[in-house]
Amino acid sequence: MGDVAVGARSGHDGEEHRGHPVEAADPAAEGAVTSGNDHPGAAGDGEGSGGQPPADGQGSGGAAPKPKKQRSFWKELPILIGIALVLALLIKTFLVQAFSIPSDSMQNTLQKGDRVLVDKLTPWFGSEPERGEVVVFHDPDNWLAGEPTPDPNALQTFLSWIGLMPSAEEKDLIKRVIGVGGDTVECKKTGPLMVNGKALNEPYVYPGNTPCSQDDQGGQFKVKVPEGYIWVMGDHRQNSRDSRYNQSDKNHGMVPVDKVVGRAIVIAWPVNRWDNLPVPDTFEQDLSARSAALTVAPQGIALAGAVPLVLWRRQRIKAAETR
Repeated sequence: MGDVAVGARSGHDGEEHRGHPVEAADPAAEGAVTSGNDHPGAAGDGEGSGGQPPADGQGSGGAAPKPKKQRSFWKELPILIGIALVLALLIKTFLVQAFSIPSDSMQNTLQKGDRVLVDKLTPWFGSEPERGEVVVFHDPDNWLAGEPTPDPNALQTFLSWIGLMPSAEEKDLIKRVIGVGGDTVECKKTGPLMVNGKALNEPYVYPGNTPCSQDDQGGQFKVKVPEGYIWVMGDHRQNSRDSRYNQSDKNHGMVPVDKVVGRAIVIAWPVNRWDNLPVPDTFEQDLSARSAALTVAPQGIALAGAVPLVLWRRQRIKAAETR
């Protein structure tokens, strides 16, 4: 084919001299000449293979691209650590945080040394504490005065900063919510504990304890919880400095809702104590202050309606006697 292409070009002048019209070159031969190959033999090889490009898809003057060198693990490790730290901070700030139980005030529900995970997400959406929940809250007004403050080392400080360990700097407490805004909470003698006139059956109270404590320091009380506050008590009733024993503070023993960090939802450590922290069944009954008022209202209405009737009858009897 390469020889044909050369011959056709060299005979061009002879054909023109004999007066014959010049014919167009064979398209295949023309393609072989302009294919970019410098010698006819190369053109012939290309035609012989059906005019297909080289198998590697590169021109004769092109070079195959070099594969990118994969970054080493040690170079990627700092990036991975940085991402993990950012995620840990986001989780600690907006989702969950670990807290350690420092005392026995919530026995037997929680033991000293337990680690609990606290839900910090739902308060961001306006959720407020409800009766029966176990909540973590910041010290409202020196409830922890006189308590020893731990002195963490550098590693513990770092782990608490990213949320993998409870913070040693913040003074937090954990108790059970008994009353919310509008509730009347009352304890007489040894119990039972009353919320809006309804008795609570409290199987979570520490064995051997009574629901109410008979002492003159706050164990006997009747309080009404203002809106925006909660009344909290420990499950170890005779070993818990809770709302009962802080009624002389600026909040009268109440905990402002904005001091609540979140609800404790699960015991995460130790492994043999893994468990969730549900709301006890006793709080499933209707404990609202409104329902208590409605139960009293019919009696009051009946009494108010009976008084005029009794007076009217007495007047009739008296009038009959004077005749």
